[in-house]
Amino acid sequence: MATQATKQQMAEAVAAIRANMAAAARAAGRDPAEVLLCAACKTRTVEEVRESAALDIDLFGENHVQELVEKTDAGAYLGKPGHFIGHLQTNKVNKVVGRAAMIESVDSQRLLDKIEAAAARLGVTQDILIEINIGDEESKSGVSPDALWALADAAEAATHLRLRGLMAIPPADAAPDETRAFFAQMRTLLIRLQERHYAAALPDTLSMGMSGDYQAAIREGATIVRIGTAIYGARDYGARG
Repeated sequence: MATQATKQQMAEAVAAIRANMAAAARAAGRDPAEVLLCAACKTRTVEEVRESAALDIDLFGENHVQELVEKTDAGAYLGKPGHFIGHLQTNKVNKVVGRAAMIESVDSQRLLDKIEAAAARLGVTQDILIEINIGDEESKSGVSPDALWALADAAEAATHLRLRGLMAIPPADAAPDETRAFFAQMRTLLIRLQERHYAAALPDTLSMGMSGDYQAAIREGATIVRIGTAIYGARDYGARG
């Protein structure tokens, strides 16, 4: 069980992040209410997440299927939405569809087809984002900007999916001005996606920005920022095996 000091530290961290988010939004002429705070809670315990869920956090992001299952089954999010934000293997789709409010990391036609089939079996409509490999990094998943359009068309044609927008992670070693330029490219891609005027899609979501760059992301149009270490502190990857 987390200590009272840890709860207080999380509360202070979330308050500071919220203030920074609001300032960044206003600097861009935006309403701070347009931007949601996603707590990226990879490796965090059910108890930690439950305590943080009582704070001014809008939703939770999970990178691992096992953790999404564990925390949703335990009610750790206190009724707030849980998104899947990590690389999703096709053989684990059935555990995520219908459990995650949104799958942010759709990066292939094969994965999209698996999600559609699982959603059809459950009789649900699964919200998704298409992940863009905006820095063209070999080590990262996501589609290229040029490959976005075919995948978006396929999502529109699927009857149990709703394309809500785009997600990206710029290169970690990019300079701040380069990172902001990547965010600006993502905003342009979202605008182009909206201009396709799909009938079923609702492309209003741009998920980008993490603990070190979320203010720049908001200035460039992010509607979801995914923040982990700035809320919970440094991760202990050995703690969960």
